[in-house]
Formats: sequence, C-alpha cells, structure tokens
Amino acid sequence: MPSSRCRSAFTLVEILIVVVILGILAAIVIPQFAGASNEASAKATYNELQKLRRTIGVWRVRNPGAPAPFLDGDGDLGWGPIVNNQEEYLQSAPRNAWVGGDNAKVLRIEAGAVADVAFHTDYGWKFDPNTWEVYAGGFDDHDQPLPR
Repeated sequence: MPSSRCRSAFTLVEILIVVVILGILAAIVIPQFAGASNEASAKATYNELQKLRRTIGVWRVRNPGAPAPFLDGDGDLGWGPIVNNQEEYLQSAPRNAWVGGDNAKVLRIEAGAVADVAFHTDYGWKFDPNTWEVYAGGFDDHDQPLPR
C-alpha cells in the first residue's frame, strides 16, 4: 500500500520573498535610526548650552563686577570656579555631543567673539569675555547645528 505523506514546509520561493521584504523594511528603518542619533546629539548640546547660559547668568548676579568665571591658559579658557565649586554651579563641565570626538575637545572652552560658521571638532564651546555670550561649537549664531 503506497503511503502518502503530507509535508508542510516553506518553499524556497516563499523564503526568498520573506527575506526580500525584511531587507526592504530594514532599508527604510535603519536611516531613521541614524537621523535620530544625530537629532539626539544636537538636542543634548542645545540643552547643555542653555544650562551653561543660565549658569553664567547666575554667576554674574552673584558676582557683580567680577571677571568672567573662566581661567585663561595657553589661549584656551578653563572652566574655573563654575565647575566643581562645591557643586554650587555645575557639577561637571558641559559636554558638546554634536562636536563629538575625544573628551578633551568636547569639554574645551575657547575665547571667541562669534559663533562658528562651519562644523569642526576643535573645541566644544566658545565664550566671549567682553559680552559674556557663550556659543556651542559646531552651532551657528541662531543655536542651530551646522551640517557635519
């Protein structure tokens, strides 16, 4: 008596169709994750910039007539008494996630009178000691991130 088996399995064509559909979905979704990462870096830097501006404002109110709260050294400005001063102002130096790169550069603050006009990775922040204005490195004068 011949036995008739009923096999239920996917054919090669069905498996290929599923793989192609998954590939198309991945091609659509993965670029959105990359954009979300860039957006998160820009927003984090903007938030740090706002926090830094508020801190400088508090420093000016508490220390009228005092010089800028940053220390001069080798052409760069250090964070001085606003960082780790018994945590009165900032617990740690703000990090510029948009500039990225090594920690020394994203934490670095330099003297400068204007915002950046092109993206760079040389420093994280710029401070004008004459006007007390602070800018985020890699951002324009409207606090918008410059294209990487």
